[in-house]
Amino acid sequence: MAELKLTKLEKAYGHVKVLHGIDLHIEKGEFIVFVGPSGCGKSTLLRCIAGLEQITGGTLEIDGMVVNDVPPSQRGIAMVFQTYALYPHMTVYDNMAFGLRLAKFSREEIEKRVRNAAEILQLTPYLDRLPKALSGGQRQRVAIGRSICRDPKVFLFDEPLSNLDAALRVATRIEIAKLNESMPDTTMIYVTHDQVEAMTLADRIVVLRGGYIEQVGSPMQLYHEPANLFVAQFIGSPAMNILSSTVTSVSDTAIEVDVAHAGKASVPIGGDVSLNGKPVSLGVRPEDLKIAGEGETPLLSGEVDIVEALGEVTLLYVRMEGHEEPIIAKLAGDAKVNRGDKVDLTAASEVLHLFDNDGKTLRIAQQKAA
Repeated sequence: MAELKLTKLEKAYGHVKVLHGIDLHIEKGEFIVFVGPSGCGKSTLLRCIAGLEQITGGTLEIDGMVVNDVPPSQRGIAMVFQTYALYPHMTVYDNMAFGLRLAKFSREEIEKRVRNAAEILQLTPYLDRLPKALSGGQRQRVAIGRSICRDPKVFLFDEPLSNLDAALRVATRIEIAKLNESMPDTTMIYVTHDQVEAMTLADRIVVLRGGYIEQVGSPMQLYHEPANLFVAQFIGSPAMNILSSTVTSVSDTAIEVDVAHAGKASVPIGGDVSLNGKPVSLGVRPEDLKIAGEGETPLLSGEVDIVEALGEVTLLYVRMEGHEEPIIAKLAGDAKVNRGDKVDLTAASEVLHLFDNDGKTLRIAQQKAA
C-alpha cells in the first residue's frame, strides 16, 4: 500500500494547460474515484500518476518520495485500461504471467502469484483458455488479475467498465468492490464518468471540472452537502432540479425565498441580511419531491409532460410556466399519474439547497448520513 500526495500538480500541452494546481492527499488503503464530465482532466491526472504523462508543474509524492521523473516501471503502480490489452495468442495463465516472466521471477513465484490472483477473481477454471473464449467481463478480470500479480502499491483503473454492456458492468463492478475488500491495504484510484460506479465504490470521490478540483468527499457528503451548483447537479440521477428564486427575508433561523412562477420556500438556516432581494437558485432533488397532500402548500405546480414508469420508480417530467427545462419528480413505482395531469409538488424544507449567483452553496443540506 502507498500514500500519495499531489501538490500544485499541473499538466500542459504546449500553451494549453489541462490540469491547474491539483492538491490532493490520498491515504494508504483508500479507494479514490475521479469523476467529472468528458474533458475535465480525470484520465490525464491518472496518467500523470502512472508516469505515462510528464508532469509540467508541482510534485507527485508516493510514500514521501517525489516521483516526477521516476519511470512508470519503478513507481510500484499497476494500471488497468479501458481496453483489455490481452495477448490473443496467449492463454489466461500466460497473459497474467507475462509481466512476471519479463521481470525474471522464478517459476514457483509466478505460479503462486497467478494462482492467487485467479482465485481472488474466480478465474481458476479459465486459466487454460484463450481470450477469444471469454466474455467481456471475464477478459476485464484477466486484465485486473495481471495487475494483481505484480503486487503493486497502487492500482489505477481508467474507465475499466466502459466497454461492457449494462449487465456485465454491474457484475464486474461488484467484482472490483470484492477485490477492494479482499485487498484492504492496497490503494486504488479509479476513473469513471459513471456516478453510480463512483457512489458505490469510493471511499472518497474527487469531482473535477476543467482541470480543477471542485470538491473532495465521501459519496454521501457530496450528495447531501455539495459545495456548489456544479457538484449538486453532477451527483445524483436524475440531476437536481434548479429553480430561479429571490430572497424575500432573512432571519437567524431561516432564509425565505420566492420561487419564480411558483410558490414560496423557507430554508432553515440563518443568513446575512444583505441577501434580501438578491437572486438565488433553489435546488431540490427529484427523489425529495412528492405530490402535495390535502392542506399542504405546494412548492411548485405544473402539467405532466412525460411519465416514465420504470417499475421501481416513476419519473414525472413536469412543465412549469416560465421554466424552459421540465422539473423532474421521482415518485414511487405505483404512482397514479398520467400525462396531461395537473400536479402540485412539495418537499421538506430541510432537503432544500440554496446557491448564490456564483453557484456557491449558501446552505448545506442537513446531513443525513456520515
